[in-house]
Amino acid sequence: MEIPLLNDIVIIFGLSIAVLFIFHLIRVPAIVGFLLTGILAGPHGLGLIKGVHEVEVLAEIGVVLLLFAIGLEFSLKRMSQIKRSILLGGSLQVLLTIVAVFFIAIKIGLISGESIFMGFLIALSSTAIVLKLIQERAEIDSPHGQATLGILLFQDVVIVPMMLFTPLLAGATGNFGESLIILVAKGTGIVLLVAVGARWIVPQALYQITRTRSRELFLLSIFMICLAVVWLTASIGLSLALGAFLAGLIISQSEYSHHALGNVLPFRDVFMSFFFVSIGMLLDLDFLFQQPGLILLIVLSLLALKASIACFVAFLLGFPLRTAILVGLALCQVGEFSFILSKTGVEHGLLAGNTYQLFLTVSVLTMAATPFIIALAPRIADGTLRLPLPGILRSGLYPVHGIHRARKKDHLIIIGFGVNGRNVARAARISGIPYTILEMDPDIVRAEQAKGEPIYYGDATYEAVFQHADIKDARIVVIAISDPAATRRITAIARRLNPKIHIIVRTRYLQEMKPLYELGADDVIPEEFETSVEIFTRVLVKYLIPRDEIESFIAVVRSDGYEMLRSLSKEPASFPGLKLHLPDVEVVTLRVFKRAPAVGKTLAQIGLRREYGVTLLAVRRNQNSQMLSNPDGDMHLCAGDLLVVIGPPDKIAGAMGLFDNPEEGDEAIST
Repeated sequence: MEIPLLNDIVIIFGLSIAVLFIFHLIRVPAIVGFLLTGILAGPHGLGLIKGVHEVEVLAEIGVVLLLFAIGLEFSLKRMSQIKRSILLGGSLQVLLTIVAVFFIAIKIGLISGESIFMGFLIALSSTAIVLKLIQERAEIDSPHGQATLGILLFQDVVIVPMMLFTPLLAGATGNFGESLIILVAKGTGIVLLVAVGARWIVPQALYQITRTRSRELFLLSIFMICLAVVWLTASIGLSLALGAFLAGLIISQSEYSHHALGNVLPFRDVFMSFFFVSIGMLLDLDFLFQQPGLILLIVLSLLALKASIACFVAFLLGFPLRTAILVGLALCQVGEFSFILSKTGVEHGLLAGNTYQLFLTVSVLTMAATPFIIALAPRIADGTLRLPLPGILRSGLYPVHGIHRARKKDHLIIIGFGVNGRNVARAARISGIPYTILEMDPDIVRAEQAKGEPIYYGDATYEAVFQHADIKDARIVVIAISDPAATRRITAIARRLNPKIHIIVRTRYLQEMKPLYELGADDVIPEEFETSVEIFTRVLVKYLIPRDEIESFIAVVRSDGYEMLRSLSKEPASFPGLKLHLPDVEVVTLRVFKRAPAVGKTLAQIGLRREYGVTLLAVRRNQNSQMLSNPDGDMHLCAGDLLVVIGPPDKIAGAMGLFDNPEEGDEAIST
């Protein structure tokens, strides 16, 4: 029996593999490969795909899983930290874009309703493409990543009132006020449900499910929670993506979020490929080739308009020019939800004929250009900063001030106040080391200054900011930000301003190590390798390797730039001091049972070491949980004592009869 959808899936996967393989060789982003696959296989290309609607359904599942995974990695606390970007940044970006597009559309001859609706379509950006690219670049926690995420989340919400307004723009009548009140009431109910579910329902339910140790049950439960919240939000008119994000937020509040994310990621990657393919299938090549010059001009104008508006909004939020440019270039494309909204416009006569096809063509081309634009964004931002611009434009609306109020010398400068920056600051504070923190998020700066932290707003990619932080008198600078391009620039500036300063850089990318060393970094700490070192350190401790030999091993690994870990094909360095000591010896814990032969006897009477070849290291008394280390021979053993002993496994087994209950057949507990 032939299954049409199965044929289409095989064609999509087969063609995608071929295109992606070629694109990988020529270093073109995978997203562009999926879009090209859709163009080739779609109805306007070779016509290989018959079930276009079914593929679109699979694409919607991909968007749902993407937002669900993002929600899992987020938390309500992190949401509150970017509320300014969501509420103020998102509303300004959408409103200014609608106004700008409205006046442009009026000038070219569209009526008011069509002009406003066109503004609705252009105002939305692609959550799926942008967040995927930012995640791949590990920039989701950077200032521009957080601002971009906040604006995108607002766009996902604002599509609901846009869809409500669309019939009014077309002149349709209806009880709009009543519909809006009902929608607000339902939305409030969803928010309350999310709060209650995240706090009480989901953590308890997942706890009971994980106790079963059933992987299948856990996986089904995760997907059920996701789809249930998606269904609830869709039933009241909210977007599927917003519901998926809320579902991820609910689970993120529990301790099972990381395990859930690991289960979801493979499904997300597969279904996201259908989404990008379905977008490519919308492009009509015949229409594109009829007027390529005009369409290209419109695409470039649209990209410039949206980038400028988003950049201006980010600047109003207080971010420096470089960050604002990165935000603007990330949000310059038309989004996937614009396609959903456009169908509503077609139904009400706001889009028709060539206008609709022009919108589809331009939107797909802006999406296809997005990976290249985001990749070039750091270079564009750095090139812009070389222009003779005013200081306030470079540094943002929050000028650097107050750093000289307590001039420091021989101090530590910390760039970025994320997890690593906070830990470094905490260690410096405990150790009595003077330090200064530079951070680009104005909300974090304001909150931490209120707590007494020596933190100041400033973009360290500017020399003036470093000079305000007295870099010439500093001893160490620690760079702990999530922007690879900015990290390289800051490293170069720090080395140029103070040739004697010690520069420590944290990076997530292995390929960044060599360029950072060449720019002047003294220590480059790659997260993956440091994690490996920590894991292997704990392994060596369990094998009773002496601490001095472990420290020597770690020092050698770090001294050659982790070459032993980077060059897996090479023979690793030899460490003759690292031997597995006492390979035939175990350290175990034995419980003394109530009627055991050893109860009431002293250690000397038992003769544990003399008779059995087992050494007692410590005794824990159940009565007060007191650990008695290196006990003497006069100590009496009591029922319930926990004995920590060391010896060969066969010797320990021979001694266990001293602590068992011979009458009831209990067994000693060993670990």
